[in-house]
Amino acid sequence: MSYPKELRENTRIDEKMHPVQIFSNRALQKKPGELILYLHWHEHFEIIVMQQGSAVFHIDSESYEALPGDVLFVPAGALHVGYSLCDGEISYLAIVYNSSLFQNWMQDSLHTKYVLPYLEGRVQLPVKPTRLDPSCADYYYLLEQANTEFIEKQPAYQLMVKSQLHMLLTLLSRKFLPQQLPEQATNQYVHNREQFKALIEYIEASFADKQTVADAARRMNLNVHHFCKMFKKLTGRTFIDYVNVCRVNEAERLLLAGDLSITEIAGRVGCDNSNYFTKMYRKYKGVAPSQLRKQLADANKIPLSEPIA
Repeated sequence: MSYPKELRENTRIDEKMHPVQIFSNRALQKKPGELILYLHWHEHFEIIVMQQGSAVFHIDSESYEALPGDVLFVPAGALHVGYSLCDGEISYLAIVYNSSLFQNWMQDSLHTKYVLPYLEGRVQLPVKPTRLDPSCADYYYLLEQANTEFIEKQPAYQLMVKSQLHMLLTLLSRKFLPQQLPEQATNQYVHNREQFKALIEYIEASFADKQTVADAARRMNLNVHHFCKMFKKLTGRTFIDYVNVCRVNEAERLLLAGDLSITEIAGRVGCDNSNYFTKMYRKYKGVAPSQLRKQLADANKIPLSEPIA
């Protein structure tokens, strides 16, 4: 999936009365460091269930490695991005749900006491609960059952999915809520996250312009050292890497469209020097722009619009 034009994702939810969706994600022929989940945020909660391969997910200011069977809980509104840690295929489930899924239980005092604090953001579940208590893995069968219900769509499957998610949240609340409320209630959202969202939206809309670390740090009112540290924690990439990835992704789109020369594409993505553009593109995509054009031409058996050099 290519980088979005806006960081905020309008996640597809098919049934508005039952706001939960389960996505089965597969990334084929990935190499370590390659993107498997673009940087974004949404208003919903998300549960990532690793099924095959290995990956690292950056969720707000922390990184979390995930192997098959690992489960990560992404808070609503959190910036998150994922990269491969292995060669080959990666697959994982993304279970996305809105807090309104449980609105019918708002009158239940036990729900209000044990689950609602998490849905309201007063406290947060650990992103990787098994780091703190390995026995939490005993509850993850509920996610497998919810996925089976969602796939098979038997009568009242929506109620089954909702019940299984609610049971999981309740069981995790048993583990962690006594240590989090009332005296230790804290907001784990990263400092300046909203400002970083605005900055990254600006980068993705203006990557062809001159982008310097100093200018970006100034926009955030941070010194360069602290800015670079925070940016790497949030995105998993350095600032320059992030800008360059935006550029080569757009360049790839333009190369596949076939309407512009390589020199024109280099200029479109902010590279005045076509030799530098070729080196940058090869670094991130593993192939030179001219080679990609040749492969595309050979596949389509059409004459090349420019010499390959």
